[in-house]
Order: sequence, then structure tokens, then C-alpha cells
Amino acid sequence: MLLALAFAGGSSAAWAQDKGSLDPKPLPPLANPNDPKLGAKELFARKLLPANMPTQSIGTYAKGCLAGAEQMPLNGETWQVMRLSRNRYWGHPDMIALLKRLAAKAHKDAGWPGILVGDIGQPRGGPALTGHASHQIGLDADIWLTPMPDRKLSREEREETSATMMVRDDRLDIDPKVFTPGHLLVIRDAAQEPAVQRIFVNAAIKKALCREAKGDRSWLSKIRPWWGHDYHFHIRIRCPAGSTKCESQPENKEGEACSAADLAYWFKDDVIHPKPSPEPAEPRRGPTLAQLPAECRKVLAAPAAKQ
Repeated sequence: MLLALAFAGGSSAAWAQDKGSLDPKPLPPLANPNDPKLGAKELFARKLLPANMPTQSIGTYAKGCLAGAEQMPLNGETWQVMRLSRNRYWGHPDMIALLKRLAAKAHKDAGWPGILVGDIGQPRGGPALTGHASHQIGLDADIWLTPMPDRKLSREEREETSATMMVRDDRLDIDPKVFTPGHLLVIRDAAQEPAVQRIFVNAAIKKALCREAKGDRSWLSKIRPWWGHDYHFHIRIRCPAGSTKCESQPENKEGEACSAADLAYWFKDDVIHPKPSPEPAEPRRGPTLAQLPAECRKVLAAPAAKQ
């Protein structure tokens, strides 16, 4: 059952702490959907169900689309999906299967009741109206760093509960009151999945993982500092077999990347505390349909899969 419509309006960045809507409204019809200057995000955001096509991840993580998406079930024994109004709980079947495995491992290894799943992707992938520049081909997923409660969340809680900030106020390290050994175990479990190529976290979280990891540390090479990951971590998997039009990123070659030199950039004062630009930010236009792989036209035009 489709529980959400495309969400009109909202923040320019759909991070884990941004609230959803209890009363999402359908987006208005486009005056000229064939306008070549129209952002592809306007077209993909209006597709509420996947394309009835064989599964294919097409293009790159930040410029592509997804045919034959699978829905992450909204509830499982060891997971719950958050921010249902975004309708971004669709992904490649390999990603959906991985999230289910990770949820079970988080329960077993870290003792969490389960995981809270944030954005995966839109029903047909593609660029979104708000938030991520990536998450376009069904191979990215956000996992909240807040453990799932030992009960079923209400719809209101799923839309309005904020994720927990894991980083100290000075941005130089994790907050030990909330970041626990269990967090390390869950991130490690995700990184040890063979299909996972990268995991994005705040630099302070990477620093803590480097400090605390014991035994086999090879998984640390997949952990990458990146902006905006104070409340959640972002899993990215390689292009699956059969997705011949998918383009993976280069493989990791730099080892653990745990030295002071490796992390120095992320702890520079002007990176931690950037000065606001004197000019207002330009709205992110995103690619037009013509700038996406040609196969994405077929994905948009395909009939909706039956649910």
C-alpha cells in the first residue's frame, strides 16, 4: 500500500533530522512536461510507483535512474522506515536485501532492537526535488544513528522525530554520551558487506572508529568523511551484476585512511565552521532529462508496476 504522495515543498536539504509531513499533498501537474529546460527532478518526483521493467540501475549515483525498483517494507522485526511522506523507500533489490541483513546483524551484534531506515531512493530513482544529489540509482541508503525503539513508531513519530546528533558541539569528536560501542558494531557490519563500496560519516565519527576499532580493521578503508552525516550514515553499494548501464566509483586504494594527515582537512577551522557566503546560494537546478542516460526516458514512460 502506498502510504505517501510526492511531497510538495519542504527544506532544500532532506537530511535525517528534517521533518516530514503528516498530510503530504500531490504535486501539481506540470504546465509543459516536455520543456527541454525542465529539471528532471520535476518528472521523477511525480512518479509514485516503480517502472514495470526488469531491474536495472542506470547511470551514476548522482546522474541516473532506476528501473524495476523494490520497496523496503515499512516494518520488519528489526527495522522501521522513517519519513514515509518522502516516498523514498525504494531501491535496487540488492540494496533492500542488504538492509534487511544489516537490521538483523544490528540486533544480534549491537543488541539494538533494530535500525531506522532513512532515504533510499524514489520509485524510479532520478534526481529529487529536495535533499540528496545522489541516491538516484537505488544503490544508496541512509541509516539513522538512532537505534530503533523496542516498539512500533506512530506515523507522527516517523515524520517528526529527530535523529540524534552524534558529534560534540566543538565538532572535533563524537559525543560519548550518545555514540556507543554499538554504533561501531553496526557501521562495521555494514562495511563488511562485500557489495558495500563506501560508507559516508561525519569526520568525527571516522576519527572515533579509527581510534576504537580492534582486530581486523580492513573495513575502515570504506569509511569516508563527508558533510551532513552527523545523525546518520550513508551506505553505497557497487553496481550489481546485470546492471550493464550502471557506473560504479573507483575502488578504494588508500587503506584505513586513519592517520592525522588523512583527517586533517576535515578538522580545519574553516571546514568545521565555514563562513556564510555573502551572496545567497543559487537554487540547485539539477540535470535535465536530456542530461541523464537515454534509458531514463524509457523508465519515466513505462507503466507503473503493480503493487
